[in-house]
Amino acid sequence: MTARRITFSLLLSSVPITSAWEETCSQFKDIYKDGTELCENMWADSFEVVDDNEPGYTMWFFDQENNPNDAVTRTLFGEDTVPDTCNLKYYHKEEPGPEGEDMTECHPWKKNACCDSTTVKDKDQLKESYGEGYEWDRCGPMSEACERFFVAEACLYECEPSAGLFRKYTDENETDYNEWQMHKMPIKKSWCDSWYTACKQDYFCGTGDYFECAAFYAKNQEAAAAAEVAATIAAASADDKALVIGLSVAGGVAVIVILFAGYLVAREKRGSPVFSADTAGVSS
Repeated sequence: MTARRITFSLLLSSVPITSAWEETCSQFKDIYKDGTELCENMWADSFEVVDDNEPGYTMWFFDQENNPNDAVTRTLFGEDTVPDTCNLKYYHKEEPGPEGEDMTECHPWKKNACCDSTTVKDKDQLKESYGEGYEWDRCGPMSEACERFFVAEACLYECEPSAGLFRKYTDENETDYNEWQMHKMPIKKSWCDSWYTACKQDYFCGTGDYFECAAFYAKNQEAAAAAEVAATIAAASADDKALVIGLSVAGGVAVIVILFAGYLVAREKRGSPVFSADTAGVSS
């Protein structure tokens, strides 16, 4: 094998590997029967759909001076309830507060946000911020109307101060739970129905569970990485096998480590971490 061929093999190994998740893709209308199933199943039990005449949050609004979700929080938790901490992990601020003029994508929360404008600057950053396999368009480009609902959900999660009131695990005495997962935040039915209408002709993966899709993606990427290493070694001449093995294994291990980290996150998001201490007493 010439140096040029070895270089070409290395270039191929740096290109994202096509995975098999595409074969699980179906139209929204074939995965969910209505907006309620979409909102309640896509992020496991993060959201609970309620009738519009019941207290329920919305994922988008237009009056920066009057977040309608504040009134919902007062109804559900008491008139004096004003969230002064963000309570969710990762990209959230410690306390909600105003953002500057660069708060353009998630602009409804500009006056009081748990997100920093630099972490929600545009839809691509929102889509890609949690890593490969967590993009909402893994089954191909979405219609603009459908994608806007995913942007709205991402902005709600990152920016809405009341979202932290619905953190799934809150017992400070436990040590093996995550601090970012939400549980049954009530969402208005009309919002979820509109989401379903906008997306029913678009495509999503698997059974419609976002975290399940991400775990499946990671599993297939790991298998594809191993197959690529094997194919590269098989194509090498005897004299070049040692060099190719070393280079391919190094690249393969890096890919597998990254994907395994993603898999651990997906398992944790579903409430079933791979590595945990005694889980007795931890709610599911």
